[in-house]
Amino acid sequence: MGDLFTVKKALNNNVLIAEHEQYGEAVLIGKGIGFGKSKGDHLSQDAYEKMFVLKNEKEQEQYMKLLPHIDEDFIGLMNDIIHFISSEMNLPLNEHIHIGLTDHLAFALNRQKQGIEVKNPFLNETKSLYPKEFAIAKEVVEMIEDRFLIRLPAGEVGFIALHIHGAATNKPLSEINQYSQLIARLTNVIEDSMKIDIDTDSVDYMRLIRHIRYTIDRVNAGEKLMEPEKITNLLKNEYPLCYTTAWKLVKVMQQALKKPVYEAEAVYLTMHLYRLSNKIY
Repeated sequence: MGDLFTVKKALNNNVLIAEHEQYGEAVLIGKGIGFGKSKGDHLSQDAYEKMFVLKNEKEQEQYMKLLPHIDEDFIGLMNDIIHFISSEMNLPLNEHIHIGLTDHLAFALNRQKQGIEVKNPFLNETKSLYPKEFAIAKEVVEMIEDRFLIRLPAGEVGFIALHIHGAATNKPLSEINQYSQLIARLTNVIEDSMKIDIDTDSVDYMRLIRHIRYTIDRVNAGEKLMEPEKITNLLKNEYPLCYTTAWKLVKVMQQALKKPVYEAEAVYLTMHLYRLSNKIY
């Protein structure tokens, strides 16, 4: 009996929840696997096409509530997508991605069928912050478009990338969204203060965004950079606008993160701002 699954609940014709001695509670996917199955029935390991395990009871409950509202073909594709993401990231993913990303993409497909497009205001920030996740998300969109012969809005790549990053880092989506919103706010401060229009596709902008991302990580971790004093005085005198703008960014970060941002961060931000405004590589 050790190799057998015991059916707990058939969610639909192609998906059921089953118990296994080794895996515990698992979600099994296979064409017709749930048809006519009752609680307590046994299944062999070759009876399903795909399997994944949700260890957290709350996640299991949420997934079971979600599934009746999802197209059965889409459930199988989502399992392929999550396996693909895990393989590409080469990391274990937080199992909430089975619920969060499935829910998000199912609604995205429904919106597209109804001709409703949701804009992603943080697409460029997400692309710069999480380039690896963004590249994987582009492939995920292609998988969905190829299977269902539809075209998803460009912004979906950004939304999916955030889900991937959250699952890979065990961070809630709300925290990751705060990062993207903060960086968009900082970009506006730079444009207003320095009277420039930033090319958000430029290499310099991507470098700046990545630097700010690591600054935020350092601030949250309480890490302090060494301040290069000679460079500080030079930058203050030679590039006062960049230096003043850097301090404006520091103040916005302190207010948003509710933690001190050390002076050295302003120095390094000044150098990035100078590069951004002068197109120096």
